[in-house]
Amino acid sequence: MKRVQQIKKDLKSVSISIICFISVLFSSAQDSTFHKKSFLDFPDHINQKRLTGVCVGSVGVYSAFMAVVGVEWYGKQPNGKFHWFSDEREWNQVDKAGHLYVPYFTTVFTYNMLRWSGMKNTPAALTAGAFGFLSLAAIEIPDGLTNKYGASWSDIVFDFGGAAFATTQYLIWKEQRITIKYSLHAVDYPHGELADRAGDLYGKSFGEKILKDYNGITTWMSFNLYSFNHNIKPKWLNIAFGYGAGNMYGGFENKWTDKNGVYHDRSDVKRYRKFFISLDADFTKFKTNSKAGKMILGVLNIVKLPMPALEFNTLGQVVFHPMYFLNLDVPLYLRK
Repeated sequence: MKRVQQIKKDLKSVSISIICFISVLFSSAQDSTFHKKSFLDFPDHINQKRLTGVCVGSVGVYSAFMAVVGVEWYGKQPNGKFHWFSDEREWNQVDKAGHLYVPYFTTVFTYNMLRWSGMKNTPAALTAGAFGFLSLAAIEIPDGLTNKYGASWSDIVFDFGGAAFATTQYLIWKEQRITIKYSLHAVDYPHGELADRAGDLYGKSFGEKILKDYNGITTWMSFNLYSFNHNIKPKWLNIAFGYGAGNMYGGFENKWTDKNGVYHDRSDVKRYRKFFISLDADFTKFKTNSKAGKMILGVLNIVKLPMPALEFNTLGQVVFHPMYFLNLDVPLYLRK
């Protein structure tokens, strides 16, 4: 147990040290003179105080996050020898979409903090991408040391993909024209064993469902149309393509043994994939003269705007959703 805890501690330190080292390395190659502008503007040159604050803040936030995860999640699981686990087919890949989403937005937020510190576009994009990837990929170490789970190569690949997706757009366009977004659609589980199983798997509180209700999570690729063609207005208009899945009561199949030792086989409930097309908005394109307002809109841009959506699924259904978000939806089946 002490060995495992030490490895986790070393992992946190190494990950943060790498990012801080890269940040300082890039900043040292730039002019340290700073011409003061508005507090939230991106300066033309490195501001050492801001860069130090960003680095220290990143260390603090990440350390706190890993400490909470270590206690609340891994601390309750039996540990053992490091091992790998093949989970690329698990949860119909909905969890893999999450491994794109989290590094993507970690990269976007880190990039903006580094630009606020005065770092130029290219080094900020590369540094933010490295942090976005390493911060989530590092979790594979405690995963691999936990008997119940295991380190996953597919998770690492998707972690890298999410961070690289954001970094590449900054390097090519200096902006995010295609945004990875999230939405949660509340699932009304049938009463009885399926509802009990869903509660055990995904939790019962809203906070738990936000993180792990794989039947309700949809991940979107949202394209800003104006960025690709300036003739398309309004500037904030996006078209989004979403992916989700349904009827999942186990990682690979709908069979399980409950805590009382009773075996359940619900293979009759067919697991399926869902594909969506919908309108959306790029919140960062909304007009505002407030710097703080722009910052708030940038944070809100992680969530898909509640809008009508058209669903095609592997059950052969075509479904129109007048408002696809939480419990606001009254689906209309165009084909069953």
